[in-house]
Formats: sequence, structure tokens, C-alpha cells
Amino acid sequence: MFHSPSRDSRKVSRWRTALAGLLALLGAFAAVLLPAAQAQAASVGFTLGATRTDQNGKTLQLHGLGIVKVGSTWYGFGEDKTGETSANTSFQDIPCYTSGDLGTWTYQGMAQAKQSSGDLGPNRVVERPKVIYNASTSTYVMYVHIDNSDYSDAKVGVATSSTPCGPYNYRGSFRPLGNVSRDLGLFQESDGTGYLLTEDRSNGGLRIDRLSADYLSVDSSVALLGGGSIESPAMVKVGGIYYMLGSHLTGWNLNDNVYATATSLSGPWSAWRDLAAPGTNTYASQTANIITVQGSAGTTYIYAGDRWNTGDLGNSQLIWLPLTIRETTVNLGQYPTWSLDTSAGTWSAGSGIPSPGTYTLTNAASSMLLDVSGASTANGGGVIQWPSTGGANQKWTLTKVADNIYTLTSVNSGLCLDVPNHSTSTGVQLQQWTCNGGANQQWALDLTGSLTGSKYVLVGVGSGLTIGTGGSTTQGVAVDQETGGSASAASESWTLS
Repeated sequence: MFHSPSRDSRKVSRWRTALAGLLALLGAFAAVLLPAAQAQAASVGFTLGATRTDQNGKTLQLHGLGIVKVGSTWYGFGEDKTGETSANTSFQDIPCYTSGDLGTWTYQGMAQAKQSSGDLGPNRVVERPKVIYNASTSTYVMYVHIDNSDYSDAKVGVATSSTPCGPYNYRGSFRPLGNVSRDLGLFQESDGTGYLLTEDRSNGGLRIDRLSADYLSVDSSVALLGGGSIESPAMVKVGGIYYMLGSHLTGWNLNDNVYATATSLSGPWSAWRDLAAPGTNTYASQTANIITVQGSAGTTYIYAGDRWNTGDLGNSQLIWLPLTIRETTVNLGQYPTWSLDTSAGTWSAGSGIPSPGTYTLTNAASSMLLDVSGASTANGGGVIQWPSTGGANQKWTLTKVADNIYTLTSVNSGLCLDVPNHSTSTGVQLQQWTCNGGANQQWALDLTGSLTGSKYVLVGVGSGLTIGTGGSTTQGVAVDQETGGSASAASESWTLS
């Protein structure tokens, strides 16, 4: 039977219709007024050396990367080097991009545009834009290296904005505490204190200066890291330890980038050590920044570097690779492909990491094998290089501890490759010892040379030193831990078979 609606039900129906229309109208306004949320993939893949583009297919200009995360969105800033060469690096602009997964980027516009005169005018140098957020002033603060064409100004420039992408209001430039400043970085403590990291070649080191409460100036000097001038600084704090990355001063030429550690910003700081496999020139790149990706299952720290193409700087490749940070050791492995899960905060290598299994390790300089002397089965048996015999004392089982971290166990003795007494000194001969899970029995295996090859450098997690033979091609020579360097790269490289 058909029932006609009551007067009250008709009123309710009209109200529901009106409310639905109002909600639809508000939704339409929101779509116009609010930026679209960044899509976040469960996992994003990276291919080493591949050209990376924005939503318009244009090459990302994220050189000298600055990056800040707001909510679930990363905001990336860089030097726009489109059409530039090493002979012409005049400032063009600082673009801002956004991403939800660090793999897909959307160009939003200029965070800082070229001006008709002054620091941001024609024929000026504006490099390495870094941004941090000042919660007390609700302001995003950008620092840049400001210079003239002969790099004699050597200043820092400061700009501010109420929004991440800006545009930023340029506030002027200065020399921090009267010191020259070229390549720079920023670091922010968990309590909000800001720090300027800056290359100061006049004083022969890398400076750490405390910023004022509003981040617009420098209050005081905190430390000067010696050991030679270091540029392109980037720093992260993990588990109470500060890790500072940087590169040597070689102009546009490549070098093995380095790192130092400390438990206090004021030091003492450790000696500088190679960040990546020695002789690889940090896989032909220079440090720009460290990206922290914190998720539900862990935290990944990404090395963001530039592989400079001096003939076409705008097409310089972005070299982004996950860092392995354990104890006081930072290790940058080379992975032709790898993936990142930003939600979980985890990464995995698609290639470049050896599979667990049993191998012989052949030294690239001598063609001799990693060998337990005299086929010893005792704790403390020394490790040497020796011609191939087919013996079990020259076979090692690789067991994966974490991404790119392994233990090596002698097939003959069942004992682990070990650094005696957790030594961090060079020249200490390796031994075999009862497996105990210590950092002195853990090794990063870094792929060198051809991305499709099987040549690796073994880096001790406990010491940060590589294992080698001192360049010797003599049988019976001790395998020890060494500092690395291009001159000894071959004797610190090993082929797995």
C-alpha cells in the first residue's frame, strides 16, 4: 500500500537536501582554496643516477638540497642551475617542490626569486638553501651562501616566510661573528635551538655557530672542527651522537667525502673518516643534506648528494642513498636500485647487496684469498692473505644482520671475523673469534666500481675502518684494518665468489 509522507517527514527531507547541497558547496570551495594533499605511496623506488623530474617532466632543481617536513609533506628547496656551467653559476632562483613520498615531486613555484640588484641580483652567487622552522615565531627561516663571482664576499643570507614554500622575504647578509662563510648547512636540536654549520677556510675548519632565538643572526661560536677545511656540511643526531658529513675542498673535482662524530656539539670531535668506499669519490657525488624519514617501524637516514655535471649543471644527477648508522660509524653503501617505505621509515636494497651464503674473498690487488693462517680453529687465529688452496679456512659464510650489515664466519672453524679488543686503530690484524654479535664482528659490504660487478670494500661497524693488506702482494701478509684512500683502494677491495 502506498503511504503519502507526513508533513514532518517532508520537512526533514527538505532539510537533508539543503544540508547535502551546503556540504557539496563547501567541498567545492575547499577544493579551490586548499592545496591538494600529497599522495603518499607505500613504497617508492630509486635508481642510482637516474634523471628525476617534477609533475611537468622537468628535471628537478634540488641541487644543494634544503628540506623540511610539515605534517606529511616534504618541502624541498634547491639551486636552479638550468642552463648553467661551472664557468657561469649566476643566481637564477630557488624553487620549492613538495612531495609525500620523496620520490614524486610537484613544483610549487619560486621560494626566492632573482632581484634587479643586491645580493640576489645579476651575477651573484646564491647557493645551498637550507630551511628550518622557528616554532616560537611561527616563521620558516632560510639560510643561503651569498657571494660575488670571485667568492670574496663569503657571507650568509637570511630570508623568512610564514609558509613553507614562501615566497621568502630576503632580510640581508652578514659574516657570522665576522668569519668568512661559504658552503653552509643548518641543524636544529629537539629543544628548538638552531645552529649554523659553515665552511671557514680562513680559520682552517668547519664552524658550528649557535643561532639567535629568532634564527636571524648568530649568537656564539660552539666549535671549530679542524683536520683541514671541510665544505658542504650536513649533520644528524642519532642516539645521543652527532654525525657531521662534509667534503674536502677540491672545487668541482670529486673527492672522498668524510664524516666525524661527537657526543657534544662543542666536542671533542673524532678524526674525519671516509663516508663511502675509499677511492669511489663518494660514488662521484658531494654531500648536500641528510633526510630523516621516521616511520612506524624505524627511521631511515638518507644521504642526499649532487653528482655535478660541470658542462650542464642543471642536469647534475641527484644521488640519494640510505645511510647505515651504527655505533659511531656512518657508512654509505652503493645500491643501483633501492626502495623506501616512508610510512614505515624503512628501506631495502633492490640490488648491490650480496646474498647470504658461503664465499671466498679475493683481494683485488694481490689476487689472494682471505685466509685463516694455518687453518687454525682456535680463538685468536690470525687472518692473512694466501693463494687459493680450496681449503675450508678460505671459505666464509655471510650472515645478514641488517641491510648491508653482515657477519663473516669461517667455514673451517665456525668462528667469526673479528677486530681484536674492539680496536679502532689502524694496522690491527684481524683474527677469528667466537661469534658474539659485537660491532667488532659486523661488516658493511660496499659495492665499488661497476654497479653490476661483485667487488666490495668491507667496513668495520665498530671502527669505521676498511680491511686490506697495505698494498702488499706477498703471501702471508696480515689482513688488517686501514684508513682507506684512493692510493690503497685496490688492496682494500675484495671480490666475492
